[in-house]
Amino acid sequence: MLILLPPSEGKATSGDGPGLDVGALTLPELAADRERVMAALTELCAGPEDTAREVLGLSVSQNDALKRNLDLAAAPTLRAADLYTGVLYDRLGLSGLLDEHGDRVRERILVFSGLWGVVGPADRLPPYRLSMGVKLPPLGGLGAYWRRALTEPLGASAEGRLLVDCRSASYAAAFKPTGEAAERTVAVRVLREREVDGHVKRSVVSHMAKATRGDIARVLVTENVEARTPEELVAALRDLGHTVELPPAGRPGTARTMDVVVRD
Repeated sequence: MLILLPPSEGKATSGDGPGLDVGALTLPELAADRERVMAALTELCAGPEDTAREVLGLSVSQNDALKRNLDLAAAPTLRAADLYTGVLYDRLGLSGLLDEHGDRVRERILVFSGLWGVVGPADRLPPYRLSMGVKLPPLGGLGAYWRRALTEPLGASAEGRLLVDCRSASYAAAFKPTGEAAERTVAVRVLREREVDGHVKRSVVSHMAKATRGDIARVLVTENVEARTPEELVAALRDLGHTVELPPAGRPGTARTMDVVVRD
C-alpha cells in the first residue's frame, strides 16, 4: 500500500539539520527536475517582491516566505515529517509516526510538493513556499511539469501496490495513475452526514476532509493495514470502526472513490 498525501500550506519556518542534498531525496532520479524548479523559484524571489508575491499567491505579510525561498541551498533542513503542519498533519501526527514506525512510514507514505515533486517523510528539506497550483516562470504550471517528470519513476515505484489517494485536486494533477494502476487507486472523499428537517442529507466537505484524511492515513499505518484491493481497504476500515462506502467502479482504467462518512 502507498498513501499519497498533499503537503500543507502551513510549514515550519526553521530547521536545525544539515544543508539540502537534492540527490538524497526520495526518487533521486528527479534531482535535475528539482534543481530546475529551485533555480526558477530563486530567480523569481530575487526579483521584484510584488511580482513574486503575485505569482506565488502571497500577501505582503508573507514576505518572509520569499526570503526563505532565496535560501534553499544553504538553509538548515528538517524532516518532511516535521516540516509540514496544518489540519491533516495535526491529525496524522506524521513526526511521531515516523519515530515509532519508521520503516513502515518510509515505505508507505509519499508527500507531494510543488518544489520537490514528491518526498518521503524522512527526507530533509529546508522551509519553503511553493504550491502546485503556481505557474512558475519559465517552467509553466507545476502540475503539468511534475506530471511529466513523475509518471515513469513514481509509476514504477507504485507497481502492484494499492494507492490510497488523500491529495487535493491541484496535487492530484501531478501524478495520475493510468490503466491497471488506476484501478488500484482509491481516492478518499469525505462526506458529511446530518439530519435536516427529518431527512438525512450528505454533502462533500473540504476543511473537515483534511482532518478525516489524516485520521484515515494514521490508522492505516498504526494498525498495519495490508489491503491489496479497494474492497479489502474498505473492509479493513469498517473493522476499525470507520463508516466507509465504495461506490461501483466506473469504466476500466479509472480510479475508484472511497467515501468516508462523518456525522454531525
